This record gives sequence, C-alpha cells and structure tokens, in this order.
Amino acid sequence: MDVVSDAVAAVRVGRPSSTRVRVTGTWCTRLAAYDGAGFHVVLEGSCRLLPDGGPPVSLGPGDAVLLPHGTGHVLADGPVDAATAERAFPFEEWSAEQGTESAEGGVEMLCGKYRLDRTHGHPLTTELPDVLHVPHRIGRHPELRSAIDLLGREVTAERPGVGIALPGLVDLLLVYLVRAWLDEEAAGGRSGSGRWPAALDDPAVAAALRAMHEDPARPWTNERLAAASGVSRATLTRRFAALVGRPPMAYLTWWRLTRAARLLRDTEDSLDAVARRVGYGSPYALSHAFARQFGTTPGRYRRASDQPEAPPVRSST
Repeated sequence: MDVVSDAVAAVRVGRPSSTRVRVTGTWCTRLAAYDGAGFHVVLEGSCRLLPDGGPPVSLGPGDAVLLPHGTGHVLADGPVDAATAERAFPFEEWSAEQGTESAEGGVEMLCGKYRLDRTHGHPLTTELPDVLHVPHRIGRHPELRSAIDLLGREVTAERPGVGIALPGLVDLLLVYLVRAWLDEEAAGGRSGSGRWPAALDDPAVAAALRAMHEDPARPWTNERLAAASGVSRATLTRRFAALVGRPPMAYLTWWRLTRAARLLRDTEDSLDAVARRVGYGSPYALSHAFARQFGTTPGRYRRASDQPEAPPVRSST
C-alpha cells in the first residue's frame, strides 16, 4: 500500500452516499456540518458554494470540490447575501424535490458524503484545507477528469452494475482529489501549506514512509530505514522529523497501531493475528500499546466499532 491509499483507508468507513441533482431557476440550499467529508461534482452548468467561515467558491462544468472536514456550506445558483443564506432550504429536503431530467440552462451536480472515523485519522488528511477545489483545466489531473467523466455517464441512466460502479467511482474521486491537492501544493511550493506535500516530495522521507507502509510488521530500526532511503541515519532522522512532525520510530509506532485499529474494525482476525500483521510479538504487547494510544482495549474498540456510530475513543495523535 502507498501512503496516500493508507491515509484515506485509515479514516474511510462504510460506503459513500451520493445524490444526482438537476435544478433550474433561482435556488439556495444548505448542507449542515457533517462528521465526515462532503463532495460536489458539477456535471453541467455553474453554481456558487459558500462555506461557513470561508470565502465563496464559483463552480463550473467539470469542477470538483471536497470538504474533507465536513464544513457546513450553502450551494446556490449565484451570489447570495447573508440573509438569503440563512433562509436556505436544508439539502435533504431540497434535493428530494429536484428532478434528474434534462432541462435547458439547468445545473446538474453529483453531491455526496464519505463516512469518516476521525478518531485515528492520518495526519495527511487532517492537513487538507476546509475546501479543496479542483477546477476543470485542460491537461491538468487527467485521472480526476476521467473519473468525473465516468461519474457523469454512470449517473445519467440506470445501467446494469451501477450499484457497484458508482460507489467505486466515488471512492476513486476521493483519492484523485487528494492527489490533485498534493500535486498542486508540490508544484506551487506554497509555504505554510502543510508538511505532507513536502514529505512525499522528499525522496528519502518518501522512501522511508513507503517502506513502513508496505511492511509495518518488519523489525524496522533507524539504521534499516536509512539504508532503505539511501541516506545516513542522522540525515533521515532530521529530515523525517522536520517534514512529518515526529521521528521515524515514533511514526512507525503510531502507524502500526492505526493499522491495528483498522484491522480490528474491518476484519474478524484474531488479536494474535492482528498483532503479528502490524509488528507486535504478542496480543499482550499490542493491547498495552493500543490502550496507551487510544484509551481503550482492542476488544472494546472492536465491539464499539460494530455499532452504527464510530468508536468513542481518544487518540494521542
């Protein structure tokens, strides 16, 4: 697994939900803050997004926007004042009244949500901005453009297999949006944009991260990671801590436990099997470290994660 895939998989739970909406005329709707991530893809026409506490964003055909922290926001046909935004219809009620048939001059969107468990999210996802807007530009982010084109085709008609294809494409959309942000940040060299674009752009640090993510159970040491990265131990430790925010061994411990939490949540593997898969010599050793980081035992965490809501645990991250 690569770091971006792991970062997304660490927080994703359940299946994404999506709604296709086509609307004409004057309209204004509000999506309340959500303990997950929201997204919109404009398939046709244009509209305006007003995030709570942030500047408005104009969206045109082919644009995609991700709200990774579930920020509440208003969608409207154009600029609206504060009073109009306050009177906006709740999205769930509003979207239920809209049709999906073609209409001249209308706006067609695919709107949806990802369920996220933020109790042990990867720091890469926590660094994402409140509003991640990727406008349609010819030649930029071809994978994202292809996913949007495919989404547009899948939502226009009831086709055989759409029940599998559409959720899969929506999942791809999340990965491609995160990739697009990383690419834009690395290309722009923006200061203050977060550590992770720079960390993944640093050959030595990226190599160490890949090694830990591909085989977390391996008995890694600073020396072995430095050898895998092609630099000295001192160089790797200094650059890794500066860009990732913690030393290599501290990150490895955190990632092993985060990986263990996901296995407990998503599989029926025994505690012994989970411990071996993430690099702990015994279930006892894993339980001790897990309780120290998450404030609960692996067994209680697994039982809580079977409930509709995310496990009520605290993370030391």
